[in-house]
Amino acid sequence: MAEDEGSVRVDVWIWSVRLVKTRSMATAACRGGHVRVNDQRVKPASPVRPGDEVRVRHDGRERVVVVRRIVSKRVGAAVAQECLTDNSPPPPPREMLMPVARRERGAGRPTKRERRELDRLRSQ
Repeated sequence: MAEDEGSVRVDVWIWSVRLVKTRSMATAACRGGHVRVNDQRVKPASPVRPGDEVRVRHDGRERVVVVRRIVSKRVGAAVAQECLTDNSPPPPPREMLMPVARRERGAGRPTKRERRELDRLRSQ
């Protein structure tokens, strides 16, 4: 584990503490405006320091964390929890998430009528 006393790139930090799965996903989130540090949209190379509040919108959920320790290499889940304080709101209950339509195995492709019904359900 590499620790710096100063600062590290925000995309490297959110990847290192396992808020996103890959470094390229972290960079893309920063470029897309889904990462905020102290309520400011940031670029991937923006520095992050201990005490900063980082907001990451990923997979339909917003994570709000406060930086406690700087790491520049990906660390294990136990160590990653020590590097941040999680102030995120709880995830929505599973019932609130939109159910995924499932077809029976071997049912084949949906008919035109079934596709129209699915489109009608999705548009509501």
